[in-house]
Amino acid sequence: MRLAVLVAMLAAGPLLAAGRSDVTEGNPQSPVRVIIYGDLQCSDCAKLRTLLDEKILPRYGSRVAFVHRDFPLGKHEWARQAAMAGRWVYEQDHDAGIAFRREIMAEQNSVTAQNLKAWLSEFAARNRLDPRGIVGAVSDPRLAALVDQDLATGAARSVTRLPAVFVGGQTLVETILEDDLVRALDDALK
Repeated sequence: MRLAVLVAMLAAGPLLAAGRSDVTEGNPQSPVRVIIYGDLQCSDCAKLRTLLDEKILPRYGSRVAFVHRDFPLGKHEWARQAAMAGRWVYEQDHDAGIAFRREIMAEQNSVTAQNLKAWLSEFAARNRLDPRGIVGAVSDPRLAALVDQDLATGAARSVTRLPAVFVGGQTLVETILEDDLVRALDDALK
């Protein structure tokens, strides 16, 4: 098991570097990178998403890269498929990929394993994307490998609770307060 994690880590490159397949918002050229491990079905991750949108991105988005890594928990029945669909959307259109994360997290309480594909099709239609493509993404082995890569790098960083945010040398986990994240960002920008 440890060998498999090591192989995935080496394939992923540096743990804190953002790659082409990473869902990134803010300033992708910034040397300051915030790595966020999250689960699209996680209520604490949805709270962080709201904090990012309302407080953090308006203040730091031009100076910091926020890199999202998928860490779907086994207890969440549709999180892995949503992560794969989200990767597909981001590949089609970066802005739509970020909108996808916002919308599905905001609607966590109404999305189920049974209606996920219908939700995905409706999202695709609203965003001028191929509904068959987004539904097909949930079984795409290439997208599954990207999610697995994120899981492996998260496991290598001892991620067990979500969200897990790495900024500079600091780690923030689970209930993330605005003041703590602002302090970490300000320290990293110095």
